[in-house]
Amino acid sequence: MTPLLKISDVSVTFGGVRALTDVSMSVTPGTVHGLIGPNGAGKTTLLNAISRLVLPDSGAIQFDGRDILTAKPDEIAGFGIARTFQNFGLIPDFTVRDNVKCGYHSRHGAHLVDEFLMPWRRNAFERETEAEVERVLAATNLQEVADQPVSGLSYGLRKAVELARGMVAAPRLLLLDEPTAGLTSPDMLRLRETLDRYREVSDLTIVVITHHLEFLSDVADFVTVLDVGRVIANGTPTEVQKDENVVRAYIGEDA
Repeated sequence: MTPLLKISDVSVTFGGVRALTDVSMSVTPGTVHGLIGPNGAGKTTLLNAISRLVLPDSGAIQFDGRDILTAKPDEIAGFGIARTFQNFGLIPDFTVRDNVKCGYHSRHGAHLVDEFLMPWRRNAFERETEAEVERVLAATNLQEVADQPVSGLSYGLRKAVELARGMVAAPRLLLLDEPTAGLTSPDMLRLRETLDRYREVSDLTIVVITHHLEFLSDVADFVTVLDVGRVIANGTPTEVQKDENVVRAYIGEDA
């Protein structure tokens, strides 16, 4: 099957530090692809390259056959790529509903002139937005807190809001950067169930960074392992956990 996302020999440097070296990875449509590795392995840098937040020194990144390294960062969402971050990007004083609604703006095709001269188009988009937001709130079990400011929510619920904001744009590729960090076991179960539901009703493809290998074993179809900016293993979760290079990277040569 033709990859939805194809990364070929990507290298990134920051000053004299090589963050990624000749990284290659292919993500099959409709799968969950895990990205793991020790701290400093270059995982977030790779997501930043896909998101166009950093420009690689060399290599190529293709999304659905399109070279996205020639695109502007603000065009990426329009291609069907959504992203969550390790640190919250939520607006604290906004309600859950309004934060999720912010994720829908990339689907708005109207121009500023339309807002003033064609209010019926704006009103139609608003109705469409409200309907889609409600659908996503229901899918992520956030309806009961939809009108509460996110600043008053638990850590786990704020993570769920950020996930919902990414999903409301109906992306084809969702990049999740440490969505399980700081979550309790019930929160991780909720996240896993949410991702499973979305995969059942859509062709969503997911790339997820996490340090929780048990969670990854439950949700991932394939896993790529980075260490010091290089790919050291590819395969199913079971294959990767048995890989000698992965064992050395995580628990040391002596072990």
